[in-house]
Amino acid sequence: MAAPTELIYVFLALGIIVFLAVSRLFYVFFNLGKNGSFKDPHKKIKTLVIAGSGGHTTEMLRLLSAMSDTYSPRHYVIANTDKMSEDKIKTMEAERHKHSKELQFQIIRIPRSREVRQSYMTSIVSTLYATFYAFPIVFKAAPDLVLCNGPGTCIPLCAAAFIMRFLGIKPVIQVYVESICRVENLSVSGLIMYYFADHLLVQWPQLKDKYPKSLYLGRVV
Repeated sequence: MAAPTELIYVFLALGIIVFLAVSRLFYVFFNLGKNGSFKDPHKKIKTLVIAGSGGHTTEMLRLLSAMSDTYSPRHYVIANTDKMSEDKIKTMEAERHKHSKELQFQIIRIPRSREVRQSYMTSIVSTLYATFYAFPIVFKAAPDLVLCNGPGTCIPLCAAAFIMRFLGIKPVIQVYVESICRVENLSVSGLIMYYFADHLLVQWPQLKDKYPKSLYLGRVV
């Protein structure tokens, strides 16, 4: 029999799932026929980039290096214990704008939703804690685009962006790029974002076959 504390975690998780599911149904109902896209190709696109750690950050920076400065200013969100990602971001941005004095990026820190090897049960509590930080970050940044590729940190931030769009505050478009390491199945974050992202990109054709709503454009990182 489950302990009382574990039951609380289970009910919290079910509550979040039900809330997101109901929100999604309302959103689909009131937005039938509308696609997530940008109308003005010349307008600057304020971008919220959710960086993970290690390979997640490396893949994300490879993707950003191929994107124009149309996607700016860029707000990078990293875990509060992730010093390596901060260094990588600053190096990439310094190289990208070495002839410009204009600051086009900002680094924002947030508590981790889930540490490596942390149990899924206890990660529910840490995810809820991170969510309290996520909403002010997203609402203050007011991005046009949220770009992420899999770290657990992305879920609270994407939920905040979804709520902002659902409430009619701003039509935030969300693009999720699944890691190149995911060959046969989506990650846990990918499985969640499969139902909420405007566009979910996979990098292996067999994933497109398994998840037909995803987009396969070849290798993008």
